Amino acid sequence: MRCIYCGCEDSKVVDSRVAEQLSIRRRRECLKCKRRFTTYERVESVPLIVVKKDDTRQEFSREKLLRGLMHACRKRPVSVEQMEQIADEVENMFTLQREVSVRKIGDAVMDKLRTLDPVAYVRFASVYKEFKDAESFIEELKELKNKSD
Repeated sequence: MRCIYCGCEDSKVVDSRVAEQLSIRRRRECLKCKRRFTTYERVESVPLIVVKKDDTRQEFSREKLLRGLMHACRKRPVSVEQMEQIADEVENMFTLQREVSVRKIGDAVMDKLRTLDPVAYVRFASVYKEFKDAESFIEELKELKNKSD
């Protein structure tokens, strides 16, 4: 494993533990610069195919999901770890399926964001649900308020 700080290819594993259902978290120490870094190993599986709104299909991208979460949570009190946890949970929900609709993924993310941060939820929903006018946006806000009361 190449050190992220100095590029040396020699490191030792200091600690290993199961991070989630399908990955292992490893703490490593570079043998050259002595700095520590974390790596995650994931079990390779059959790729999950996402069926998009226009019926096209593409491979699930955890990175794309994280980018959407980071955009929705920008300048919000949501840590990167919390966003990664949401991505992990959503990805794990569908690991045993071959195909999943983008709608199911979006709904799962919105469920997680609704309880974590209402502003991030509204931001994500505004892109995901493609509000056409202010009225549909206001309706979503009313629905959110009713669920939180």
